[in-house]
Amino acid sequence: MSDNDSRHEIAHLARVELFSPKPQETLDFFTKFLGMYVTRTEGQSAYLRGYEDPYQWSLKITESPEAGMGHAALRTSSPESLNRRAESLKQGNVEGVWSEDEFGYGKTFEYKSPDGHNLQLLWEAETYVAPPELKSKILTRKSKKPLQGVPVKRIDHLNLMASDVTAVKNSFERHLGFRTTERVVDGDVEIGAWMSSNILGHEVACMRDMTGGRGKMHHVAFYYGTGQHNSDAVEMFRDYDIRIEAGPDKHGITQGQFLYVFEPGGNRIELFGEAGYLHLEPDAETKTWQMSDIDTGLAVGGAALPWETYFTYGTPSPLSLDQHIEKYAHFGPPSPDAESVAAAVPDEIEQSRAVAGAPV
Repeated sequence: MSDNDSRHEIAHLARVELFSPKPQETLDFFTKFLGMYVTRTEGQSAYLRGYEDPYQWSLKITESPEAGMGHAALRTSSPESLNRRAESLKQGNVEGVWSEDEFGYGKTFEYKSPDGHNLQLLWEAETYVAPPELKSKILTRKSKKPLQGVPVKRIDHLNLMASDVTAVKNSFERHLGFRTTERVVDGDVEIGAWMSSNILGHEVACMRDMTGGRGKMHHVAFYYGTGQHNSDAVEMFRDYDIRIEAGPDKHGITQGQFLYVFEPGGNRIELFGEAGYLHLEPDAETKTWQMSDIDTGLAVGGAALPWETYFTYGTPSPLSLDQHIEKYAHFGPPSPDAESVAAAVPDEIEQSRAVAGAPV
């Protein structure tokens, strides 16, 4: 199969498992604040879905000594696609095993990314059918919109952290048919890659772990579809002491609207407003951002994404979030001093009639 033929063999991100040392608090975060439904509890795990998620669950919360990602699973576009993608991985000397032990899903191929992330491919997925009291009158909606918190619609995307972004990116392109829509480079080093198997800006992204760590998760994102919900959610989080990292604002990369918070277990969660730029051109070239333009790439509106966490913190982490922030408090480029800011103001602006006579 050519790379072009395999492009649409992965349909979308189906599910993510999160580990949490505070499982009840993590569960409360997703149910009370984000309005997700619990569809099953079993052992040390709870299974959840957003009101427009198509399957029995999109999020699994499992009790664990430390935060992190248990696994992430991508659904293929057919059973044949699943077999072809698994065979491609095997031909690329990627070891994997078949399993069939997750509630609501069938035959699954489990393997690790070049950086050690636990990834899975599957086709068989049980469609969620709402009980009568939760059935929506909107035919494309799997269940009624919950009357609690600011409910998310569905899982949206996954962002990984890696010691080698290029290796992870190449694996997704070669074996899964993803295309890289946008990337960030610093000289010859890839700092980030945003990858998609459909018209969305990304289903999976990968950012360089500036601490040199391997196999971490940066964040998992859930979809609102409107920026107003991000504004509503951030007020809710402020009132109830949920730790806010950055936003609401809009990325230059993908043009998606973002809000980053840390759920009580320590995992970073993104709330995604409008979906951003849709890649309708089948032959569009990858857009390459320079590290010198990272501020615009990350936040068009000027929100400060903190270097001490955004570029360094992923889960699992050897340090608690507070310890991590203390250790990396001085990480990143120095803040510009007043003289350099003044020097950057063009003479035309200082001489403009619009500012003439303004108070000094």
